[in-house]
Amino acid sequence: MKKQPARTAAPKPYKFVVAGVRPLLQGITRRDWHGGENLPASGGFIVAANHVSEIDPFTVAHFLVDHGCPPMFLAKSSLFEIPVAGKALSHLGQVPVYRGTRKAANSLAAAEEAIRTGHCVVIMPEGTLTRDPDLWPMKAHTGVGRLALRTGAPVIPIGQWGAHELLAPYARRPSNLFKRPVMHVSAGPAVDFSDLAGQAHRSSAVSTATERIMAGVTAQVARFRSEDPPSTPFDRLAQDSTNKDAKESND
Repeated sequence: MKKQPARTAAPKPYKFVVAGVRPLLQGITRRDWHGGENLPASGGFIVAANHVSEIDPFTVAHFLVDHGCPPMFLAKSSLFEIPVAGKALSHLGQVPVYRGTRKAANSLAAAEEAIRTGHCVVIMPEGTLTRDPDLWPMKAHTGVGRLALRTGAPVIPIGQWGAHELLAPYARRPSNLFKRPVMHVSAGPAVDFSDLAGQAHRSSAVSTATERIMAGVTAQVARFRSEDPPSTPFDRLAQDSTNKDAKESND
C-alpha cells in the first residue's frame, strides 16, 4: 500500500488569519459539527461543499481547521484581482480558478499538485451561490469529478446549512449577529469511485463521478433540513438557456 504524505502544515500567514478570524466566528455563530471522523488522518484529499452564502468558505474552513485540516480553496480568479483581498489569498496559498479561459487547466494542475503533497483542497463544485429556489445544491461543474479521478484522492462530501441566516444570498450586510445563528456542518464518508478508476479521460466517467459527489453533498445537507431534496438537481445553465430563449422570442 502506498504511504500517504503527511498533512501539509499551513503557511505562517494562514495561522495568523486563523488566530484572528476564528475567535470572531466563535463570537457571532454557534457550531454544530458532525462527521469529523470521516476526514482522512493523513495525506491529501478533496472536500466538496455546497454554496448558499458568500461566507460559506469561512464556515467550511472553520470546521476543517477545528479538525486539524487547514484547507486550500479553489477560488474564482476575480477575487484575486481585488487590491487587498487578492494579495491575502495569494499569501494564504489559495488557488485561482480561471473558468472559460486557457488558464483553466492550470488551476486543476495546481490543485493536483497540492493534493499529491498532502493538502486538503476545498471545491464548491456549483461554482456560484445556488440558484435553486429552496437553496438545495445545484448541478455541478465537472472539474471536481475530473480532479477526483485524476488524483485518486479521497473525496469527502460536506453539507453545510445556516450561513445564509447570517448573510443571505447576495446580501451585502450580515444579519442576526446577536442571535448567533447555528452553523451546521457535516462531513460524509468518502465517495466510492472504485468502478471508475483509470477513467479520468472519459467524459461519461467524469460526469458520473461529479454526480456522485453532489449526491453525497446533498445527503449531508438533508441531515439538517426537514424535507427531501429535489429528485433532480437544479440546472443553472439549462435555466439560463431557457430564459434566454424566452427573452429572444419576446423581443
